[in-house]
Amino acid sequence: MDIYTIIFLALAVFIFVRLRSVLGQRTGNERPPFDRTARNALQGAQDKNVVTMPGKVIDQAPLAPSADVAPPSDRWKDLAEPGTSLAQGLDSIVEKDSSFDPRHFLSGARSAYEMIVLAFANGDRRALRDLLSSEVYESFDAAIKEREKAEQKTETRFVSIDKAELVGAEARDRTAQLTVRFVSQMISVTRDKIGSIVDGSADKVADITDVWTFARDTGSRDPNWKLVGTGSAH
Repeated sequence: MDIYTIIFLALAVFIFVRLRSVLGQRTGNERPPFDRTARNALQGAQDKNVVTMPGKVIDQAPLAPSADVAPPSDRWKDLAEPGTSLAQGLDSIVEKDSSFDPRHFLSGARSAYEMIVLAFANGDRRALRDLLSSEVYESFDAAIKEREKAEQKTETRFVSIDKAELVGAEARDRTAQLTVRFVSQMISVTRDKIGSIVDGSADKVADITDVWTFARDTGSRDPNWKLVGTGSAH
């Protein structure tokens, strides 16, 4: 046996002794490995208290029976009178989508109203495509093309949105529809290519009332509503 073989054998024995001292030996009292089945069962129990809402997850403890259910007469307080077609429409939507909150919807509708009006004025087709149904988008796009063909530009500025109220609600098959009346004040002016005013006023505040209808598929995971109809009231 040459000197190199002896050196390698000595190193092997040294490494074995070191590993044994670090890792130890089984004695029969070791802690059992983590049980993945038990972990999954625990996770499942915890998930029962997780309620998924559009766009976010809310952890909540179970509520006392009926603690979150308003009496029928107060369910749509300040939104619809009991027994009216509007109240019945809201009831039918909730039957199809228990997460529906008309007050939250109105808050989003106000934002959508302003975004759509400004996007139309600016000719922002990308923003409009995400907010409008295909039919309404085609109508808006045609109006923008006419304006571009005439080399005109529209400038619109909101002064205020004074009211956004529900005036209609219904559920057809899987589709929920809500109609909102918006009362706003805005300044809007259209100019030609040399800057001359062809419509509206650069400083006069106009009172505007629009009646818009929004819809969404209650069977879809997409929580977004899209504009499916527009009108105005005088």
